[in-house]
Amino acid sequence: MPDAPIVWKDEELSPIRDKVYDYIKQAIVSGVYKSGERIVERELADQLNVSRTPIREALFRLESQGFVKTLPRKGVVVSTLSPDEVVEIFTILSALESLAMKQAAVKAEPAHREEMNRIAEEIEKALAQPDGDYDDERWRFHFAINDVVCRAAKSPRLAAMLDGLSDYIRSFVQVGYDLPGRKRKATEEHRDLIKAVRDGEADLAEHLTKIHVENSKKAYLEALNKQ
Repeated sequence: MPDAPIVWKDEELSPIRDKVYDYIKQAIVSGVYKSGERIVERELADQLNVSRTPIREALFRLESQGFVKTLPRKGVVVSTLSPDEVVEIFTILSALESLAMKQAAVKAEPAHREEMNRIAEEIEKALAQPDGDYDDERWRFHFAINDVVCRAAKSPRLAAMLDGLSDYIRSFVQVGYDLPGRKRKATEEHRDLIKAVRDGEADLAEHLTKIHVENSKKAYLEALNKQ
């Protein structure tokens, strides 16, 4: 969290509750707030330079989504998912992403395939750099691939389902990246995957997606155990 209170710009003041919600959620997803860590309304209100009302509303919303929970005599804490819950989420993700990749490989239009080719080329350039020099690129690649694949798959409902899991996945992947070599390996998997979709190899895209999700799950659970 920032050391000094945040000053919200005029254009960010409406609706403030949404800004506060997004801020807290991203702090949880990115690992600023760890599993089991307490979230204090008063401290957040001071840090974000807002009243406690939007803080309380944001925490209530996050609790309904499972990101935080209220414990007796402790207050609001960041939720800790059980290994079974993590496996369940990854299982659902594997099924949905495999379907999206397969559909995109079949339904993608020439413009989509050109966009995928550009992403693949950018990943190749990034992989040619030392690992630490392209850390910020990883998430851009991740979101760019998801975006073009969901558009190419032409299934708004499927895209909405995947979007509902995106915050969980981001937090899982962030933990999994703590394992030595996982960041580079995941980037290589993304490269191979987007190439398969670009080339219309539907079965290969489906297969690579399942491997990628399985590897991400294993990395998360291993990193979690080491913590």
